[in-house]
Amino acid sequence: MFNRTFVKLGQWRPHFLRVWFNCGVVFGLLAMIMSIFLLTLLVFNTFRQQPVDQQVLTPVMPGINLPISQMSYYLLTLLVCGILHEVGHAIAAVREQVRVNGFGLFIFILYPGAYVDLSTEHLQAVSPLRQLRIYCAGVWHNFVIVVLALCVLLILPLLLAPFYGTGESVVITQVTENSAVSGPRGLAVGEAITSLSDCRVTSLDDWSTCISVSMKEPTMGHCMALNLIKDLDASPKNWTRTEKSIDCCNRSSSTHLCFNYHTKTAPHDKYACLPARAITERPMCKLQSDCYIPKGDVCVYPALDNETKLLQVYHGRKPPLLFLGHPLDLHYSVVLSNYVPKSFAIPLNLPYVVETFSKYLISLSGALIILNVVPCYALDGQWICHGFIEIALRSTISDRETRGLIYTVIILYGTCLLFINVVIAMWALFS
Repeated sequence: MFNRTFVKLGQWRPHFLRVWFNCGVVFGLLAMIMSIFLLTLLVFNTFRQQPVDQQVLTPVMPGINLPISQMSYYLLTLLVCGILHEVGHAIAAVREQVRVNGFGLFIFILYPGAYVDLSTEHLQAVSPLRQLRIYCAGVWHNFVIVVLALCVLLILPLLLAPFYGTGESVVITQVTENSAVSGPRGLAVGEAITSLSDCRVTSLDDWSTCISVSMKEPTMGHCMALNLIKDLDASPKNWTRTEKSIDCCNRSSSTHLCFNYHTKTAPHDKYACLPARAITERPMCKLQSDCYIPKGDVCVYPALDNETKLLQVYHGRKPPLLFLGHPLDLHYSVVLSNYVPKSFAIPLNLPYVVETFSKYLISLSGALIILNVVPCYALDGQWICHGFIEIALRSTISDRETRGLIYTVIILYGTCLLFINVVIAMWALFS
């Protein structure tokens, strides 16, 4: 079944396929040179004891540098990249009149893959250029995968525009269980977040910026009339005050919080145990002067330590959620998306799935290019290197043994280079 399909594809538009696979040959040569340069540079910098923060090749270890929740993306990407890589070899082989003996899939431990079996006699009978079209077709198709995945990422907002809104808010796609914002009165999946206190949130970048600003800036206050403060004050007679913290509510209520303020006539700090919800509904203020005019109110601030903040999370039609704690706890308690569904029937996680899968395609397919074009034993680079040497040196070096010696030296160098890079990557992963 596969062979008949490959024959049909290999005979489709012969002139186009000739140009297509010639482009693959050019790309294969450039990719081989670039791969050798990058891997050599990494080894050189490592031995010079230069810091190596990002590896060209990084082993993927489930549970170590690959979250278990991402395993499905990883395995599916491996399968897709492997199949399209081998399909490239098969179609090019048919195009160059090399028999395809078979095509299949396999699973090595947990990792899926694909293979194509080509006739060795037919391969050796064709010219070096025709061999190169076959050998380079795999990495050429991997490069096409990278380009297509990049295009999907770039035009994804346009593709999803009929179904998802962007630029006005962010939507909650996941809430961490047993976190400070979970529960019936907390945040819920599918709700849109529009603001964090007085900081507008229209994208994930805005959300990160608002979290960062809330960590650096003091918590905003709220304007209150003095007589209203006295009426609402629920401070016990003996409340707690230490050098590090002040608790004028003595943690007696989950709805009240200790606030401090001062007036023109009494510039020293005063404290009052006030209902947090009622206070945060009042106009915001940063300075005392923001409230003196025109009503003569005072600015009351939450009496908190430097790391604890009182934040208002505006989410949909509900009253804002009051979050009391470190802003990073809020940041890590929710997973957000820029894409807000326009209907309840539209999947909430579809943009995330497409984005994540595209990023895996770019990463893994790019890694397969770098790995396969290295002139190393048992990789495509071994045969690609042989083909390039035959084309480039046959006219100048007629002696076949001399060309074979050059080929052997390059293959030995490439094999050692790849082995050293794998050792460096493993050392960086586990050190």
